[in-house]
Amino acid sequence: MVKANANYNSIQRNKKPWLQKKDIIGWLIMLPTIVLFAFFVWEPILESVKLSLYTAKGFRTQEFVGFDNYKALFAYPVFTKAIVNTFTYIFWSLLIGFFTPMILAVLITETVHWRGFFKIGIYFPNIIPGLATVLMWRYIFGEGKTGVLNIILSGFGIDQQVWFNNTLITIPLIVIILTWRGAGATTLIYIANISNIDPALYEAATIDGAGIFKRIRHITLPSIFSLGKTMLIIQIIAVFQILYEPLVLKQGGPNNASISIMMIVWNYANRLFNYPMAAATSVVICVFLIVLSGLYFKLTKSKED
Repeated sequence: MVKANANYNSIQRNKKPWLQKKDIIGWLIMLPTIVLFAFFVWEPILESVKLSLYTAKGFRTQEFVGFDNYKALFAYPVFTKAIVNTFTYIFWSLLIGFFTPMILAVLITETVHWRGFFKIGIYFPNIIPGLATVLMWRYIFGEGKTGVLNIILSGFGIDQQVWFNNTLITIPLIVIILTWRGAGATTLIYIANISNIDPALYEAATIDGAGIFKRIRHITLPSIFSLGKTMLIIQIIAVFQILYEPLVLKQGGPNNASISIMMIVWNYANRLFNYPMAAATSVVICVFLIVLSGLYFKLTKSKED
């Protein structure tokens, strides 16, 4: 009994308080960020959920209708098309845009000369305003004799194309535009991650006779796996919210072939001024992203462990 009491007293003496001084300092440092995050993220989300359950005149809620807005949304034929298109955007973005920054990062890292020049070159599209980028590419893929690409092709005797009227290639073309604009910043992130790899690993591999492809396969790629996982989630979230590219290029056409789910939100809010339906669509997007993120983390958890 005495021994048990001694052990209990020893545990109590060694037990640390649940809130220590360093924890208080940490929370105080994070407090401004938490307040801003709650005000600019969680409060609008909760307001959107509330608005989606009402009818409204402008932003002023009127009558509680429950899930009627969601029922109307899922019954809207264009919504189904937008969902399919959005996942098609994600598929092509992963096929084209996910691996491109990795490849560029590896190539630049393996480059001996002009490395800084290449870094500036690939990042340059990121500093161009998004709308200006879309307008520039619309001119490149322009119809008839005014399109830059058609002018180049005509020099090789190839017939002029109406690029964005082809429903089969409209989404891949838009993804190419997205990749051209955004791959540079992601590439620099991968380069920074690769530069943190211990050079001794590469030296040992070279001594053992490993070529560049074996070094990339066995050293570089495993080292950037965790970063690639994070960048994948970020890319899916970004592509899920694609808006002004299909809006400016073809107004979601031809025949809704490039319409995205964010364009549904934009149409409800800015054309129909039906803010409860726009809020309902935004909530559905949020749920989709939560489910996709949770599913991906669950599927990749064992590999990370």
